Amino acid sequence: MVELQFPCTIFKTQKWMDDYSAGDMQCGDLTEAQLKTHYHLMDVSTRVNPYTLTKVTPFSQPQSMFYGSRGAGEKITRQECVKILFDEFRHLSQSFALYGPYKSLIDKMITHLQDGKGKPFQDMSLDSALKEHILRDTSKNSTLLRIKQTLTDTIDWTSNTYPRGKKGDLSDAVLGGKLPKFDRFQDNFNGMGITVHDTWATHITIKSLQIEKGHYRAVIHYQVQDHFGLDDSDILQFKFNQFRFFRLWFVLQRYNQFGFKPFMTNIAATVDITGGRGDSKK
Repeated sequence: MVELQFPCTIFKTQKWMDDYSAGDMQCGDLTEAQLKTHYHLMDVSTRVNPYTLTKVTPFSQPQSMFYGSRGAGEKITRQECVKILFDEFRHLSQSFALYGPYKSLIDKMITHLQDGKGKPFQDMSLDSALKEHILRDTSKNSTLLRIKQTLTDTIDWTSNTYPRGKKGDLSDAVLGGKLPKFDRFQDNFNGMGITVHDTWATHITIKSLQIEKGHYRAVIHYQVQDHFGLDDSDILQFKFNQFRFFRLWFVLQRYNQFGFKPFMTNIAATVDITGGRGDSKK
């Protein structure tokens, strides 16, 4: 029997890692007219008008019944406008990150959008959040528990090997589960939903597998990548468009006078699992 060699990648999503051609990775590609006409982004900021580069006064906001009666607000430079918009962006993010160890992540990521020039982002807090999510998922959809059960059921306990021809069983186990995503109820308020929420690409690798005396120990590595950016479908949905936070974000990213570059968010976690011959459900 030919045994499977490790490390071995058992799962990759169809979406690619480092896909800079994705819709939510575009920037600086829309005009003022497009933003206003197609995306209905007239009311962007309560502090400045990004199109006229003027400060907002009580009578310069579109929703005011006296709109236009006092003329435009104070003229400012593009740099001053950007600074005010990002400060407002950070302030509005607070309602999505109310508590917990990850509440400061969104502030870091907004600042990275402002200053990072599109460079990939990683943070130990993101890695910790992913590992915690994987380990705490005890549902039948847990990819980790499904991998564990497949190892238990498929290992050749006589030769203490995992058959190479059964690699597909491990891939199927992952496909039958739910990849770790931050779309739980608590993620709406703990800072993870607004920073990551769904994920773009996931790779799962078994780094090592040791089998001895009816027991095994495996090291599983999750590599997850998300995009910190918005695409057309995001902003055209009411659930996003209703929030000034997302309207600001979209204009900062996509308006051709700003064009702040979205970036890849890289997250990783390594977990150990153990099992034994007696755990098999067969």
